[in-house]
Formats: sequence, structure tokens, C-alpha cells
Amino acid sequence: MNEEKKSKWKWIIIACILLLGIVSYRMPKLVNENEEDQIKYLIGVSQSNLIEPWRIMLNREIKQESKKNEDIRVIFTDATNNNEKQVSDIEELVDQGIDLLIISPNDTEDLTFAIKQVYQKIPVIVVARDIQGEDYTLFIGPNNKEIGKKAGQYVVDMLGDQGGNIIEIQGASNSPPVRERSEGFKEEISNNDNINIVDTLVADWLRDKAEDKLKEVIMRHDKIDVIFAHNDAMAYGAYIAAKKYRINGIRFIGIDGLAGEKGGIELVKDGILECTFTSPTGGKEAIQYAIKILNNEKEIPKKIELKSEIITKSFIEINESNR
Repeated sequence: MNEEKKSKWKWIIIACILLLGIVSYRMPKLVNENEEDQIKYLIGVSQSNLIEPWRIMLNREIKQESKKNEDIRVIFTDATNNNEKQVSDIEELVDQGIDLLIISPNDTEDLTFAIKQVYQKIPVIVVARDIQGEDYTLFIGPNNKEIGKKAGQYVVDMLGDQGGNIIEIQGASNSPPVRERSEGFKEEISNNDNINIVDTLVADWLRDKAEDKLKEVIMRHDKIDVIFAHNDAMAYGAYIAAKKYRINGIRFIGIDGLAGEKGGIELVKDGILECTFTSPTGGKEAIQYAIKILNNEKEIPKKIELKSEIITKSFIEINESNR
């Protein structure tokens, strides 16, 4: 074979090797090299936002519980308080081939149809905020009206016959948890003519916004006895505002009862909050039931109500002494 033919075959061989390399690179791996690394189920989590401490804790609990199961993988999205983005998020999760969706809706009305569409294809677990109708596999969440009633009863007992003035700080306007917590609270104080809500603020669950909103109105009122906030972050924001104006004697009540720095439990322990009421996230339960649903276990309930309890300083001290 002359030199010209050798050179020609050399370049043909090189081209074939390169072509095979490109093809093998682009072809998806149909079988994992290690079968043990393959997951059995893919779970998508659509979160309405990751600004609220409660929602951060929800994701954390989901991650912690999912680590106990090697055959599942969980992927998360953040809708940043935007309904359209959350609809897009869940469509993208379905396109990625999730076997089950866990969703905490940003808005129950606007997300109902999108959740219904997903439910026709795969199981759906709705967390915290119920949707219209029952087009889901399972709902997990606290009884927000009952939490509001417990807070109202605590305030009635605390203020007694002397009564007092209350400022209520709500989360997102018209959201179901806000409506239910407010309704429950007002029901409990309604039979006491000497207990009055003198102002209602909306702070979107945010500490800084609660601080700013209270600064705008705090000097309008001669006396404020209680500030009832729909989460601990807003209660703490209100505390900061009152402290800056050097207004003393206000008792602050929150909801969530989270552990950790500036969580409700620490704020109660430090005497900043009078008390808080736990609002369990349901993250642990969501994963536990997701696995049961995916494994086709029978007798899955339609709704699970998570219990709330009051956290006071004495409650914390008793628990710590019993450890």
C-alpha cells in the first residue's frame, strides 16, 4: 500500500473514532453503571416562596425525611410568591417525569385548576393551604381557625375583666390561613366588650414589613396591650418597632413555634414573645405518605389535620427540666 493510500485510511479511521465518541457522548445512559444508585421514585416539591421561615422549615423537614429513603429523589422549586411562576414550576416538574407532586399553593383559587390538571396524571399532596374542591390525593395542614381560637382564648384569659386594646398583624391579604386565624381569634374575643381590636395591619408574613407597618400607626393609639401577629417573624418585627419608640407594656403573641435562632421558641424563652402557637409544617408527614401512596398502600386518608400547641416560657422550662 502506497503512502497516499495509508494516509487516506488513517484519516478515515480517525474520523470514525471521533464520530463514535460524539455518538456515545450524546446517547443517554439507559442503564446506570451502579444499579444501586438508581432511584425508584422522583418527587417534585413546588413551594410558593422561600422568604417565610415557616416555608424554609417545610423544605428542610422534607429533605431530612427523604434522606431516610434511598430509593427516592426530591427536587424543589420556588415560585417567589408568583402564581404564574408556580403554574410554570409544576408544569416543568411534570415534564421532568416526577411520580408525585407535593405543593404548598401560593394562592388557593388561582392554583386550583393547575393542581387539578396534575392530579389527573399523578398523585398530588397539598400542604398547608387547601384548594377549592378535592382534586388531590391528600391534604396535610393545621386547623388555622382552631389556632386563632386558641390565641383568642389566651388573650381573653390574660387580659381578664380589665380588658385591653389589640393590634392584629395579618399575613398575606385574603389568604385562607389569614382568614381562618382571624375568624377564630375574633370569635373568642367577641363576647368581651372591653377587649377591642383597634387596628389591623397586613405585613405579608415578613418581619421587616411588620416593623414598618407598626411604626406608621403605633403613635395613633393611646394604649396598646396586645399585638397578635399571624406568625412569629411579624410578632418580632412589631416588638422591634415598639422598642424603637420606647413603648413598654405590650405583650406580643405569634404563631409558628419554630426552633432555631429568632424562631418562636427562642423568642418566648427570651421573654420577647408572651407565647406562640405551633403550626406544624407537615414536611415529614408529606414524605411518609408520599412513599405509601407511591407504593399503592391502601387506606390513605383524604385529609390529615396537624395538631397545634401553645408554647409559653413555663412550658419551655418544664420541658428543659425533664430532659
